[in-house]
Amino acid sequence: MKRRTPGSARAFPRGALRATGMLVLLCLIGCGAKRETTRAAEAPAEVLPPESSARVHARPGPVKGEHGPLGLHPLGLGGKRDGLLYVPRSYRLEQPAALMVLLHGSRGNARQMLEVMEPLADAEGFLLLLPESRDTTWDHKMGRHGQDLAFLDQALAHVFARYAVAPERISLAGFSAGASYALSLGILNGDLFPRIIAFSPSFVHAAEPRGEPRIFIAHGDKDAALPVEQTGRRIVTELGAAGFEVRYHEFSGGHSVPAEVARVAADWLRETSAAR
Repeated sequence: MKRRTPGSARAFPRGALRATGMLVLLCLIGCGAKRETTRAAEAPAEVLPPESSARVHARPGPVKGEHGPLGLHPLGLGGKRDGLLYVPRSYRLEQPAALMVLLHGSRGNARQMLEVMEPLADAEGFLLLLPESRDTTWDHKMGRHGQDLAFLDQALAHVFARYAVAPERISLAGFSAGASYALSLGILNGDLFPRIIAFSPSFVHAAEPRGEPRIFIAHGDKDAALPVEQTGRRIVTELGAAGFEVRYHEFSGGHSVPAEVARVAADWLRETSAAR
């Protein structure tokens, strides 16, 4: 794939991602994507005006004050819907670590995603931040950037103040609705998130890309909630046409993140980080 010039939002055609998001959204509505009655299922989103103000302001820097604990603990920032932070035992203050921000699907929570990725966080030595949406799904799915964006920014600032994080090793990942949010928010903030991982996304909606993030997308070929031909495959094609470097992994299965698929994503993350 031919790469575009890295750097600012103008590294890619300004209208390319707006068109991408609208094309995928329209297909979801017009093609009649089936709903799955499980907790993980995600209904097709509406076509809504693009929004380009979804900037994350928190940035890694020197640890301020008391160093944070190791292991698993709640963020303590959001009340009933809060989130989790997992810090592997291998973490050392003198050696900035990788950080993965992992977003759950509709009606999901942080602990569900922890079960998927905690073993890999230990094996690969990365911090795992699992914020929870303020409502049952991410507000980006409803066409706006509001409380969820503010909470994510607050959670990142909380982590950056307490742990040494390598700026070039921050990734944004998600499943289902969280995957769509990770793709969209990650592309809008590619200067902060150089790697994006999307497990079974339904759309991408980013009007003003920044930076040049590398992208990993996985989708099950038997996904009844978000049929792969209308979502995963189409998104990969559109992102490639817009100039992004995309690794696509289609697996035999449904609307889920099997352990072996999470392992493939972690391997990709390590390989691309080493080759930066």
